[in-house]
Amino acid sequence: MKKNLSRRQFALQLGTLSLSSVNPGLYAQTQFPTHPVTLIVPNAPGGPFDTLARLLQPQLQSLWSQTVLVEYKAGANTVLGTDFTAKATPNGQTICIVATAHVINPALRQLPYDTVNDLSGVTLLGNSNILISASPNFPANNFKEAIALIKANPGKFSYATPGAASSMHMAMELIKQSAGLDLLHVPFKGSGPAYPEVIAGRVNFMVDSLFASVPLVKGGRLKPLASTALRRSTLLPEVEAVSETLPGFNVNGLYGLVVASGTPKNVIAKLHDDIVAIMKRPETQEKLGEMGLQFTPTSPEKFDALIKSDIEKWTQLVKKAQLKLE
Repeated sequence: MKKNLSRRQFALQLGTLSLSSVNPGLYAQTQFPTHPVTLIVPNAPGGPFDTLARLLQPQLQSLWSQTVLVEYKAGANTVLGTDFTAKATPNGQTICIVATAHVINPALRQLPYDTVNDLSGVTLLGNSNILISASPNFPANNFKEAIALIKANPGKFSYATPGAASSMHMAMELIKQSAGLDLLHVPFKGSGPAYPEVIAGRVNFMVDSLFASVPLVKGGRLKPLASTALRRSTLLPEVEAVSETLPGFNVNGLYGLVVASGTPKNVIAKLHDDIVAIMKRPETQEKLGEMGLQFTPTSPEKFDALIKSDIEKWTQLVKKAQLKLE
């Protein structure tokens, strides 16, 4: 009897193995997620990273009937949190929000992970506009006047960003190259400590996400000069785009989601589909609009291709401008 039972058990085990080997995706998909999911924010609390995480967290938690933990791993211009994700178990249960620094970092430094090969894209969440602003007392009132003033006083003016290798830093370096400007970069550790210096006029310009700058602009504490996207922002339609002075100029902040390479494709597909469905909800779209974020979802494959092409683009800029991290 025991011998027959053993044979049946063996047959059942063999059947289970055969089913999973014939269609491993089906088995994995029905099991995901099997335990609490961690959403990595590779930046300090506050700002667009945090806003996106807090927007996704409760909705994913409700959809999956699983706890979704938002974990902050700030440092090294998002490298620490991204490295943690690259080394996580490749099962899709550790997800990381990435921004433009994700594709700029490989052009500037040796990383503890391979951005292309150690991480897989889930989807591009969207693009955000960047705003160039100045203190209310700054003599120029628009972008064209600012360029003329800088050209007439080479090396005299400076601009602040939330950090070196950020999309804000790179946007200004492109402007410097395009317009032939001599302008000093003053990187800060986040936007918070930078704003008072610009408002007081100790640093001449602030380059930050438009979303973060809007309250100070509307409060009269900053003078908006230009946004860096191809077209004017709906949040500040009266403010010109850089492209109106430098035709074709277009730099946006990028936000997306990645997981560790090796995560099963069906799990990535489920993550993609669930997150895109949440992002398309009217209430989510309203919140994104308030952030000045344009939702532009992509397939995982297209997001991977975008990451690769953006790395190549920024690498060329870094070499041409001979940029180094301060």
